[in-house]
Amino acid sequence: MTIRVYNTLTKIKEDFEPVEPGKVSIYLCGPTVYKPSHIGHMVGPVIFDTIKRYLMYNGFDVTLVVNITDVDDKLIAESQSHGITMEAVADEMTADYLMNLGLLGVDQIDEMPKATDHIDEIINFVSELIEKGHAYDSEGDVFFDVTSDPDYGELSNRSIDDQQGEGGDAASRKRHPSDFALWKSARDGEPSWESPWGNGRPGWHIECSAMSRRLLGKSFDIHGGGLDLVFPHHENERAQSNCCHDIPMVKYWMHNGLMRAEPSAGKVGGRSDREPGEDSATVDTKISRSKGAGGLAELVERQGGERIRFFLLRTHYRSTIVFSEDGIEEAGSALDTFTRLFERVERISGKSVYDQPLITSRAEGDLADQPGDLLMEVANLRSGFLSKMDDDFNTGGAISDIFDLARAINRFIDQQNLEDSSSRSDDDVKQVTRAATTIRELGQLLGLFISRPEQASGADDALLDSIMQLVIQLRTRSRENKDYETADLIRDQLADLGITIEDGKEGSNWRIE
Repeated sequence: MTIRVYNTLTKIKEDFEPVEPGKVSIYLCGPTVYKPSHIGHMVGPVIFDTIKRYLMYNGFDVTLVVNITDVDDKLIAESQSHGITMEAVADEMTADYLMNLGLLGVDQIDEMPKATDHIDEIINFVSELIEKGHAYDSEGDVFFDVTSDPDYGELSNRSIDDQQGEGGDAASRKRHPSDFALWKSARDGEPSWESPWGNGRPGWHIECSAMSRRLLGKSFDIHGGGLDLVFPHHENERAQSNCCHDIPMVKYWMHNGLMRAEPSAGKVGGRSDREPGEDSATVDTKISRSKGAGGLAELVERQGGERIRFFLLRTHYRSTIVFSEDGIEEAGSALDTFTRLFERVERISGKSVYDQPLITSRAEGDLADQPGDLLMEVANLRSGFLSKMDDDFNTGGAISDIFDLARAINRFIDQQNLEDSSSRSDDDVKQVTRAATTIRELGQLLGLFISRPEQASGADDALLDSIMQLVIQLRTRSRENKDYETADLIRDQLADLGITIEDGKEGSNWRIE
């Protein structure tokens, strides 16, 4: 087994070999918390939560860090417009961000450092860069000297002459137009901290260099973020850290595609999964608050976190994600395939798939010694899933294989007539149960099928079930009396209400879509 990852720096896929064997360190750029989260903020966390799950499944000890930028021009402007402190804005918006991460099943983050908690580390980092001749103080502002780094521009494939520096008052105090701020001198009424260069606050880029060094060391394995962060943020991070430590900051730079707000395209669960092209995502496709992408909490309430997570993972992480609520609906309908299958397996085996022990390692899930035609097919499909994940974490392609797994299990159930208890064999039931367990094994790598979906409970739900059993009896009697028109009318009108009737050998069941 060899995992390969696409490195933005080298522009090729490389064999994944961590800096320290057996351990993986990942830093993902998190949000600037000045407004409520939108769905675009969830793309990176869902992807890297999945990557961590897969690396752990393959035996690595993984640390995932996602930072919070809680001091920034936008935060200051927001606090001033509402007449509250910058800290109050940041705390409220961070709570919103964390809530939405939880709803989408992002629970693999180990550390979430805040910039304002690391001011001392940031000041020390800036001081080291000045001592090494890579930065300079100019009237209370400190700038990084881009001409001091011969490798500057390699990540974004730009020359120094291609860069566009900050304008305004700062431009006149720079040695080169592309030099960028490490420390900004204080302005009246803005939050500030004491420093050797006077009161001020950190620049954006230096925050991540300081926090990643403190938590992951001077050189770590993976730095992630959206494609829009390659320049200037990650280019500048790389320059600061490489020059400060004289070693590469990061071994693998990984960037996810962005999201654009257009009608959804492509069928979920088919074989036409979109692969990343060289221009699969560009900065101008980015979905943002200004393009009406807010209301994430309301979207989660309407669609459910698991559906949205599945929607985000159905394409390769380097591809553009085309956002529409219709696309999420389509993804959710496809995801229901597995809910129905698990219910079917439970009817056959008498046991919930969710009660089976969860397989959490690659070796544990091996089916090589398992007997039966179904499990042989399952073993091949599982191998296909893992091969796609090994190839740069291709979740879009891997999802096709779990749909093929579902089709194989349903086909086997039909061929063996397992819905009829009189025709079941213990071996067939064991095969079906083990095959369904494999779907759950692979699904949990995507953050899916972790726990049983919430079921209706309580007095009102018991009453609803009683009413539905009565409706099913009336429909069954209509069919027995060959009154198919009435039977079909009951079925169709229930469907209009979002209730599906499923007919089997041993009777009918109902479910809310």
